[in-house]
Amino acid sequence: MFQNYSSYKKHFSKLVELERKEEMERHRSEIKELSPREREDKGRALLNMNKRDEGRGVGQKYKIKFVKNRGRELPDNEISVGDLVMISKNEPLNPENPTGTVIEQTNHSITTEFTSKPPRFVFSKEVRIDLYLNDITYQRMLEALKKLENPTDKQKRIQEKLLGQKKPERNNKPKIEIYNDKLNEPQIEAVRKSLAASDIFLIHGPPGTGKTTTLVEAIEQHVDRGDSVLATADSNVAVDNLVEMLYKRGREVVRIGHPARVTNRLKQHTLDNLIQKTKEYQMAEKTRKKAFKLLEKQDRHTYPSGRWRRGLNNKAIKDLADKDETSRGIPLDKIKSMAKWLELQSQIDQLFNKSDRLEEKAINKVLDEAEVVCTTNSTAGSDLMENQKFDSLFIDEATQSTEPSCLIPITKTDKVVMAGDHKQLPPTILNEKAKQKGLKKTLFERMINNVGNHHKTLLTIQYRMNQKIMSYPNREFYKNKLKAAPQVKRHSLKDITNKTDSLIEPRQPITFIDTEGSSERQPEGSNSRQNKGEARITRKTIERLIDMDIEPSEIGVITPYDAQVDQLRQELPDIKGLEIKTVDGFQGREKEVIVVSLVRSNPEQEIGFLRDLRRLNVAITRAKRKLILIGDSETLRTDKAYRNLINYVQSQGHYLKMNPETIKTK
Repeated sequence: MFQNYSSYKKHFSKLVELERKEEMERHRSEIKELSPREREDKGRALLNMNKRDEGRGVGQKYKIKFVKNRGRELPDNEISVGDLVMISKNEPLNPENPTGTVIEQTNHSITTEFTSKPPRFVFSKEVRIDLYLNDITYQRMLEALKKLENPTDKQKRIQEKLLGQKKPERNNKPKIEIYNDKLNEPQIEAVRKSLAASDIFLIHGPPGTGKTTTLVEAIEQHVDRGDSVLATADSNVAVDNLVEMLYKRGREVVRIGHPARVTNRLKQHTLDNLIQKTKEYQMAEKTRKKAFKLLEKQDRHTYPSGRWRRGLNNKAIKDLADKDETSRGIPLDKIKSMAKWLELQSQIDQLFNKSDRLEEKAINKVLDEAEVVCTTNSTAGSDLMENQKFDSLFIDEATQSTEPSCLIPITKTDKVVMAGDHKQLPPTILNEKAKQKGLKKTLFERMINNVGNHHKTLLTIQYRMNQKIMSYPNREFYKNKLKAAPQVKRHSLKDITNKTDSLIEPRQPITFIDTEGSSERQPEGSNSRQNKGEARITRKTIERLIDMDIEPSEIGVITPYDAQVDQLRQELPDIKGLEIKTVDGFQGREKEVIVVSLVRSNPEQEIGFLRDLRRLNVAITRAKRKLILIGDSETLRTDKAYRNLINYVQSQGHYLKMNPETIKTK
């Protein structure tokens, strides 16, 4: 724990700066060292992009939609809604290059918003778009740390809990009527305890236990007792999920920021859409149009630059024009033209100020009328949220948010309810020192060990996995406290296919295919790993699943390594609907069938970051009816957890050996 808030702030400010510098340096060095094509292949750039449409968004921000030549599909990339991107022509590291925020993305286009008009080259053909550092998020983390240094009386309570100076407080659990009749007893208990908590409450939701469903019920209960509610998550996807669930429950919800998925339902709940329906915003737009007309008129007059001003201040220019006098050799027509320019500028400034005030009124009106405001942690620190305060804050996927990220929305409230699972993957931290010093450890994980049972709940009934798939992670990570719901306890592939196969064995929920020493390799210039033998076995496995009439869209292929993702995509290029991702890319997802390529196979029996068992937990718990693990048992058995897993499959599941050299694929 920390001695005082000053030491807490100093500690986390230093870690945030380390991570910020690391991310910036990685972006710059990669742009500098990789060819444009190599960076596009990594998914962090898009080349030869052309402007398709342009327009103005809320607040007259510039919007530009970019597409490939002939409307071709965009290559796989890591760029997503909310990311900051840099636009360049020939010099990607030029500090003058404009940056914008991605506000919409499809398979064929990417739309970016700019706060000011971008330079002319952005509108030309074949520009380059690079994923870039979003410095705003880091600035907001640092600002949040500063704000909590001088907390309100109510926020002082949360500050004391963060420092471990006091235990969280609570009232008696209220008697409530549960709205969602599908909730189970542990979920209902979580909702009741969250209402009783005065400052902090944690919902620990293992895979498939419905933590977001529980969180939504808790949000509804807080709304109906009169609380103003802010709901956040670190990612746009998680925020979208909250918005959709609250909308389906009939709640008045406002989404600040841009949805990751382009659906009409999500768009209609955005702040940008809702404020356009207000009288104040419509007046703001009319006022802005008047200002733009005056700007056009102003262009016909002389701008008072140094060349024409010749040391005269604005008042002197206006006085000379009023008297029809000249000075310092400036022609009278120029003096009158400059005076008119200044007069118009004064009117333009007044109109823009008026439109800004009207827009601010429109925003506050929409936010005040909302039952729930939803946004990312970072956007909770934006200017338009500056004066907003909430009775209760709900953070979903809190174990994927760093502690400073959670502090951004925490500055808006004096009560926080967090939902997450610290036994799954933590947030990605790039800087090794920041990771070792504690930035990887989330606020949720830190607090769950420091609060009593009245301030936390474990959800224990899962609705995803067959019991045999659940059994190993249950024992390894959740102290055997999980139970499979009756409807999933024994479900398997045999429920959805009549066909059988000796490799797949549909009656068995879990299979381990032992590759008998299929060697890994490290691609040149990379720290990642790949295993061609496992990729061949994966292809054979997928072909057999499809032959059994399992839809490719119901199959997920997971691997811990980026290089193996590339290898698998080369091996399986022609199967539409099949998803191949890293473990990190599949967190929060589920499929009927999950195939996991574990990759590591070497004489030294090194397993690298497979030792982070949270990765293994996520990989296993994505599967509903069938889990197929592919790996080299000789290498994996050197670790106790993997040894236990292989032993478990041998005794309770389907274990077989396969030499990739003998495999014939279609």
